[in-house]
Formats: sequence, structure tokens, C-alpha cells
Amino acid sequence: MIALLKYNAGNTLSLQNALSRLGYQSIISDDIATLKKADKVIFPGVGQASTAMSYLREKKLDQLICNLTQPFLGICLGLQLMCEHSEEGNTKCLGIFSTKVKKFGAQERVPHMGWNNYQTKDLKLFKGISPKTDVYYVHSYYAELCKETIATCSYNTTFSAALEKNNFYATQFHPEKSGENGAAILKNFLAL
Repeated sequence: MIALLKYNAGNTLSLQNALSRLGYQSIISDDIATLKKADKVIFPGVGQASTAMSYLREKKLDQLICNLTQPFLGICLGLQLMCEHSEEGNTKCLGIFSTKVKKFGAQERVPHMGWNNYQTKDLKLFKGISPKTDVYYVHSYYAELCKETIATCSYNTTFSAALEKNNFYATQFHPEKSGENGAAILKNFLAL
């Protein structure tokens, strides 16, 4: 079972449709027992950091997420909330990845929206996909580079395009909106 984390934000229906096109069924849930039983959990993106974290804390999902052992994928805001802290709303996040989320500076036009590439050497999430492949981004905040960075992107500032630690994976870009390349990344995650 693939569970899409419900947190009153996110891009869940778009992601659910992308999974369906790949032949996978998924459920949207914030139920702790359901999420614990899932084979894979995906934390979709889109939303505001402090509001989303408030919902996670209210439902005790913040504690659950950090203790899950199955493959877990955060997308966009999902990646950001898996970091230590976000400047958006001065938000304490989950702390899975040892980095902070910053707002793009005055030299960058925000949001960073549209097609841009990433560079990676990772073989799990990006297996069979050419380095420097274009994927779709839409974000005004970014995760700084850290030891868990497995892909980078440059938008004046070089930031973490993807992160990995143990069973936790995350992408700043939206694989569900990134055409064939994004579909291949989702398939790679679902094959873990």
C-alpha cells in the first residue's frame, strides 16, 4: 500500500494521478495506524511551512514520521519540512535532514518556477536517468547543502535538489509534474 500523507496542504491529487498513470493505487491518509502499515509513504509538496507543521504536530504525525522505517519520500514542501528549520514562518521542522531552509535572496526571482536541472551521482532515486536532467520546480525557499544532499540545482544559489538519509528521500522539484523523468524517479522510489 502506498500512502500519501494528508496534512491539509500538498499536491495530493496531482501526485495520486501520477501514481495511477504508472499503474499504482494509493490512499490519502493522516491516520497513524494506516501510515505505519503502508509499504511506502509520500509527503507531497505545496503549502506554507508553519501551517503544515502545526497540523502535523496536532495529529502527532511529526513523531510518527521520524520513526517510520519504510521508504519515505518528501516532495517540495515535504522536503523542507524534513529539515531542521525553515525561515518561512520561523518554523521548527522535523529535523530528519541536518540542514536549514532559507528564502531565496533579492538576486533571485521568486518563486523559482519552471524547468531546471539537477546534478547527481546517486544511483537509487535517479537510477537510469541522465545527470543534468530537467525537472519541474516551484518554490521560494530552498534547503541548504548538507551531508545528506544527493542532488544539487543552481538558481544563482546552489541548493539541495534532493536529499537522502537511511529510508528517507526527498526532492525539491515535483516529480509528478516532471514528465517522463519525474515518472522514472517515482518508479525508482516505488521499487525501493
